[in-house]
Amino acid sequence: MGTRPWIVDDDLWALIEPLLPPWPQKGPGPRPVADRRCLQGILYVLYNDIAWQLLPPELGFGSGQTCWRRLDRWQKAGVFDQLHRILLAELHAAGALDWSRACVDGPHPREKGGAKTGPSPVDRRKTGSKHHLICDGRGTPLKVITTAANVNDVTQTLALVDGIPPVAGRPGRPRQRPVALLGDKGYDSNPNRAALRQRKILPVISRKGAPNIKGMGKLRYVVEQTFALLHQFKRLAVRWERRPELHDAFVSLACGLICWRRLKKTAGP
Repeated sequence: MGTRPWIVDDDLWALIEPLLPPWPQKGPGPRPVADRRCLQGILYVLYNDIAWQLLPPELGFGSGQTCWRRLDRWQKAGVFDQLHRILLAELHAAGALDWSRACVDGPHPREKGGAKTGPSPVDRRKTGSKHHLICDGRGTPLKVITTAANVNDVTQTLALVDGIPPVAGRPGRPRQRPVALLGDKGYDSNPNRAALRQRKILPVISRKGAPNIKGMGKLRYVVEQTFALLHQFKRLAVRWERRPELHDAFVSLACGLICWRRLKKTAGP
């Protein structure tokens, strides 16, 4: 992404711009800051985890409040979820998604406060949030859910599976289901296994009190890599947004950017 990863290149902007809700042609007050500049301000915060009011004015992104309001407006319009879905379709069309298996996991980030928080399982005196992730067999993020830190991983298994968006890009019906789902012992649940089989998904989940399934670690390492990529966006490693929908906006944007990087690698120079 270069030394200034918050800069939006022309190809990425060509995907994002049509998704943005239009501004009224004749609105009161001064002309709003250009959408592309506001997006770059949002990305600057996402990458560097600074307070909105500390956004450097000399970079031309507008004020932190301007970028914050634009983030809120775009999240309500579903911009970032649409971008993620479009990029998944592009990857699917390029044959870059591995539907033979999906992997789930749920380590938790540190937390400042807000909704969707609960006692941390590590330190009961502190509140925290947790990201639950499902990715394809190559580590491409398909769905991320944010919950309180004390929510058990197993409770989010079906929500993650059912939350995978229909992915177009190839002839026939959009793809939405992996062949198999891989999970560690935190996802051990016979009712969930039955529900996955009803969805025609093979559960490959280690059982508590039994040895791990042979070779599981080598197959599941991709989900740990994806979490590492996700939390390279410093705003996600420590959740500052008290409003969960704004944190979710950052998460969806980060997933889209991970997909964008992979798509560029697939396309080659």
